[in-house]
Amino acid sequence: MTESPMELELSVKPSQSESGRGLRPPPLFQLPLTAQGPSDNDQQTQLQVELQLSESNPEAQQQAKPRWINPQRLLLLLLGFSLCSAILGLFYHIHYNNQKSNFQTVTPCLSPACRWASARLSMSVDPFTRPCDYFLFACESDMLSPDQGGRQRGEGIPGHPQNLKENAGRTERKGPRKEKIPDRRTARLQYLREILGKSNDSPVSTAVQKAKGFYHSCLDTKSIESAGADPFLALIQKLGGWAVSGPWNLTDFNSTLSLLMRDYATFPFFNLYVGRDPNETPRGTTKRYIQIDQPDLLIPVRWNAKTLKSQAETQTLRPFLESCQRYLALLGAPSSRSMIHMGTFVSLSSELAVAAAPMHIRLSRGQLYQRMTIAELQEQAPAIDWLGCLRAAFHPLPLFKEDHVLLHNLPYIMQMSRIVDKWLIKHKLSTSSPVHTYMVLNLLHTLIPALDSRFSETANHLSLALGEAEGVADRWKRCVLETERGFDHVLTHLLSDRTAHREAEEIIQNIFSSFKSTLHELKWTHQKALQFVTKKIESLIPRLWSTKEIISEAELNLLFSKVTVDRNNFFSNYVQLLSFWRKRRSQLLTGQAEAADTLSVTPFLRGDELFFPMGMFIPPLFHLTYPRAMNYGLMGFLIAKDLLHLILHDVYSQSEMVHAIGECVWAHYLAVTKEAGGGGEFSLSAAQQQEVWVQYSALQIAMQAYHQSLKKHPRDTSISGLSHTRLFLTSFSQVHCDSDAYSNFMPLEPSFLITVICAKSDLCPTSLQCPNKTLQQSLQTC
Repeated sequence: MTESPMELELSVKPSQSESGRGLRPPPLFQLPLTAQGPSDNDQQTQLQVELQLSESNPEAQQQAKPRWINPQRLLLLLLGFSLCSAILGLFYHIHYNNQKSNFQTVTPCLSPACRWASARLSMSVDPFTRPCDYFLFACESDMLSPDQGGRQRGEGIPGHPQNLKENAGRTERKGPRKEKIPDRRTARLQYLREILGKSNDSPVSTAVQKAKGFYHSCLDTKSIESAGADPFLALIQKLGGWAVSGPWNLTDFNSTLSLLMRDYATFPFFNLYVGRDPNETPRGTTKRYIQIDQPDLLIPVRWNAKTLKSQAETQTLRPFLESCQRYLALLGAPSSRSMIHMGTFVSLSSELAVAAAPMHIRLSRGQLYQRMTIAELQEQAPAIDWLGCLRAAFHPLPLFKEDHVLLHNLPYIMQMSRIVDKWLIKHKLSTSSPVHTYMVLNLLHTLIPALDSRFSETANHLSLALGEAEGVADRWKRCVLETERGFDHVLTHLLSDRTAHREAEEIIQNIFSSFKSTLHELKWTHQKALQFVTKKIESLIPRLWSTKEIISEAELNLLFSKVTVDRNNFFSNYVQLLSFWRKRRSQLLTGQAEAADTLSVTPFLRGDELFFPMGMFIPPLFHLTYPRAMNYGLMGFLIAKDLLHLILHDVYSQSEMVHAIGECVWAHYLAVTKEAGGGGEFSLSAAQQQEVWVQYSALQIAMQAYHQSLKKHPRDTSISGLSHTRLFLTSFSQVHCDSDAYSNFMPLEPSFLITVICAKSDLCPTSLQCPNKTLQQSLQTC
């Protein structure tokens, strides 16, 4: 897999006239000077004869003058031109050799991160040794087969080569195992797992100790399993009991609801958010409002386009009822009473679901961001003590009836109030309340992550029955996610200490610069669209979400000062975490800075600033000691792809090049795979063409940015002795398994773009020609 590194982009290219001569030495260096004309003695004799004739005959002087002056001038001109050519050729030869020697003397990267990367590359399929099928190995192990309910690349696309040659494809793929980099979200979880699991070799802050203690208590499954359902039952007694599992103290409805919202982040009848009013954003207002939305209902429902209402379906009600019965059995409820409680619970849930509506329906009806005061809301939905509940949820902030809130489904809120009031009156004299049972089961749903595996398995079984999940996540992943939800500030602080800020800023700026140049190369359909996009991009300030926004160690310790962590009691730790979220909500409502996900893996826009979270720049996707070729091939491509998705999400309607490049790349793919048993040409959809263009352009942007980086800093290390461009492209082939919202629109494995770029380019160290190279060579350069 090794080869002699070679310079592909930075060598001084000869001019057109030089290239036409093949850089042959000028005639001055081919023959001695004496061979170009008469000898010195002959020249002297000739001059003397001509001189004598000129003295004896003035007329002859006039005739002889052109005969000896013109050849001399011609000779001097030839000599001068040859000398200049020789000097230029010598200068080019020396400069080229110096440049070549600089890049052939590649310094190997020997850091632990590079050694790990080298080992991974050695186990990967090399695009330059298997040019015809390396892209067929991509992401295969991560995809569910059709009989497992998953979707493989190209499945469902008529005539796709992977559909037409499924059996032959399996035979072909018995080659080397494809060692690949995980998708960005998995890579982030793995890196955070490493940070949280690392022992403290040096003193750390109390906040860091609490975060690590929380994570380890989550991993202590032995203690969690031995506790069973007892922690939840003890909590129910603390809230006044529950008629299903024991005595109930007939607690007040609004008091219980306020308690669930304040201490346990449970919102059975409506959801709460904090955010700005988009109608005020153009005026530069930064005020944030409490936003009230319909809840995340436990009962599965579907929108009926005919009745224009949500409804529960029979085929989904059965597994839902089974899961509810299972929960009651785990909580020790007698089977004789469980069916009665389940019946009323499902009935109440169904009534609430009818009033709910999906987002697109509410948007079309203009039901989002409806402003009113808390007093006005109390008149519209009197069953809820709105001021008391909101004060509890945002304690200790002072709230008043005159304060404005934003609603996202007022008809639901009004109908929910009527339903709750009806059920409270109906069971007022009863020793059990379906409304109370509804709140308790919602609390159970909130606390399932902190209970033993029987509860999570029941929830997962329901999700599988509804087709909403793929399986139980690894315990460590769940624990990292729960730790991130509660201690994100701590993890951001730890991540900042490990992030190569200067290198991350450099790659961000270089990719953004190449991105802007690509924008101007597009052939825009309307000049106004180009001007609009150009103005928008020129106003953006790209930067790393860095230490300026990160809380200091002392501030972290103060923030978590009231949180106590018991390494042997995850349930208690989790309940504290829920109460801590209330404090975060209150800070968000009054804070001057908007909350941002610094651990995110994709950039985001905020006004004129384009932020790149630190969660993007983590191993194995990015590392301080990696060769720049590897960082640009991995992270550079991902940044460029994110920029294109974020800023030019509707570019298909603005430029014909998107269609042309998408079809060109697809033609290359069909040409290469035709010999492998493919066939049946067909056109890509507009979304598929745009995604092909996005990823093809992202690869070109990253490569251009890397070459610009080399011009500024020619020296770069390497791995496994690979040349810079080969390492760049090989690194790119490792990261194409990244999954995002657009991945389903990509009709081919992105690593195939290497074949397209190398088809008619001098950038690649070797040609990527397949057996059907006659057809491949006849295609246009994309």
